Amino acid sequence: MESVMDINNYGSHEVKVTDRSMINLSGINKITSFDDQEFLMESNMGVILLKGEKLEIVKLDTHDGNVKIKGHLNSFAYIENVKKNKEESLLSKLFK
Repeated sequence: MESVMDINNYGSHEVKVTDRSMINLSGINKITSFDDQEFLMESNMGVILLKGEKLEIVKLDTHDGNVKIKGHLNSFAYIENVKKNKEESLLSKLFK
């Protein structure tokens, strides 16, 4: 996956998917990592994991926090803090 992109923090958040081939997002604060199969982004409403095939950024507006991605979309999900969950699982295993 490629490097981190910081985008300013904005109040509203919107997601629009068109024909599973285009997704427009607003309220994106940071693109943590991305490649042609997966995007990990931080939004005002939480961390977003987008999976698909041949994914690419069509438009990136860092001023307004808007991102437009094209490709074949397979899944879109808001996820909890993965690092925190992994740490808790490890600690709980150690103290059992």
